[in-house]
Amino acid sequence: MMKFQKTPPWLATLFDEVLATMPGDRRRMFGYPCGFLNGLLVTGTFADRVIVRLSEADRAEALRIEGAEPFDPMQGRPMREYVVLPTTVCESADELRGWVDRAFGFVATLPPKAEKNAGKRRSGAATKTSPRPKAPKGTPAKKRSARPRG
Repeated sequence: MMKFQKTPPWLATLFDEVLATMPGDRRRMFGYPCGFLNGLLVTGTFADRVIVRLSEADRAEALRIEGAEPFDPMQGRPMREYVVLPTTVCESADELRGWVDRAFGFVATLPPKAEKNAGKRRSGAATKTSPRPKAPKGTPAKKRSARPRG
């Protein structure tokens, strides 16, 4: 299992301050603090940097900043809408807030994440794939035939 570097305390504090001004939920992903909106990841820290999910135009602009790069946490499997902001952006609360605000603005235009169990059948009706109901306690089990197989 890959072990990730912790976010430095100064960045964790700054990121929390920026997220406090944004909508959505706060959760952890990859062990790092992140911001979510409508169930979708918007932003988060990753080691000593911050990732943001951006529109195509904002992504292109962000990638022109020296040190910015596509987010590729698993080496070779980049998360295509995410950009890792360079530490120079993270040193300025206003600059970081601007990029995080753009990320929340973009994610607000996306459809909410569907619930994992949204498509599952909710009625108690038995289906071909559902297990057989258990017999009530005290009911004798079916006896196997004593007839030899073969």
